Amino acid sequence: MLGKFSAMKRTLRILASATLVTTSLPSLAAETTLSYAFFAPAQTFPAVQMQKWADELHKRTDGQVSVNAFPGGALLTADNMFDGVRNGVADIGLSVTSYEPGRFPLLNLAGGLTGIDVNSAVASQVVYDLIQEYPAEQMGLDGFKVITAFTSEPGYLHTKTHVDSLEDLEGLEIRVPGDATEVIEALGGVPVGLSQGETGEALQSGVVDGYVSSREALKDLQYARDVKYVTEYPLTNTVFVALMNQQSWESLPEDVKKIINELGAEMAHFAGSYLDSHITKSLEWAQKEEGVEIVSLSDEEAKRWSERLKPINKKRLEGVEEMGLPAEELHKRMLELIEKHQQ
Repeated sequence: MLGKFSAMKRTLRILASATLVTTSLPSLAAETTLSYAFFAPAQTFPAVQMQKWADELHKRTDGQVSVNAFPGGALLTADNMFDGVRNGVADIGLSVTSYEPGRFPLLNLAGGLTGIDVNSAVASQVVYDLIQEYPAEQMGLDGFKVITAFTSEPGYLHTKTHVDSLEDLEGLEIRVPGDATEVIEALGGVPVGLSQGETGEALQSGVVDGYVSSREALKDLQYARDVKYVTEYPLTNTVFVALMNQQSWESLPEDVKKIINELGAEMAHFAGSYLDSHITKSLEWAQKEEGVEIVSLSDEEAKRWSERLKPINKKRLEGVEEMGLPAEELHKRMLELIEKHQQ
């Protein structure tokens, strides 16, 4: 009888130990791997941000979360990025909002208004703040989790021939992101809608005479081999947003969600600051190695460009306002945030 009692005690101790182990298991989250897609090559500044985010998340979760990065359109392209994320092809997708103007009319105003001379660090913090302040439904972001957001510097005109007047630009075929189409038309150029990934071949083959983009592409994408002039007049910014599939987000442990939320503003700052520094190096390299020339407009000519573009800003604000969205309010808030972050 005593033997049976001792055996029973040993069994109870084993069961108790097993219960303790089992109840502790939920706090030890299983390892997770997330897929992260982007359409442009790995050396571009948004993809550098993408890899930095992946590395930081892996480090801060003590290896609990790994990220497989798919730049260069390897998993999703610019044409199907956000729909691909919504449908679960990738957990996270990074793309340019102006490639889908009907999806993000209010958010696109943060990049689509011309003549605002602001660097990427400031513009990135502004667009991230706006996304936090305005309802997801108004921004076109409902049904997704926003991982981070940032912008390029304003796009500048890069051309194969010297352009310092409206007459020089007349008739030139210029690659544009979606929001710069009307801008180039108003200045007398012929807009050609291409993604960044398609631009290099178009330059080399002579399909386009130049492009509108921020200036790091001169070095990152080696465009300085084909374009030799950069005209200093700020056009539109390119807004990038990294969105996560809602189900993927909801499946993550709370501690991982907290880390991802903390990384949002950090990566907006990192992307903008990295780009500004990188642009300085890119311009120095392009001028020294490829003979690229920076072209300044005279005050009188800059005023001519501004007069051509002023109606576009007005039209864009009025158009979004007519959709029932607070365009004027967002514009005012954007200018306030620019002043705040510049200080």
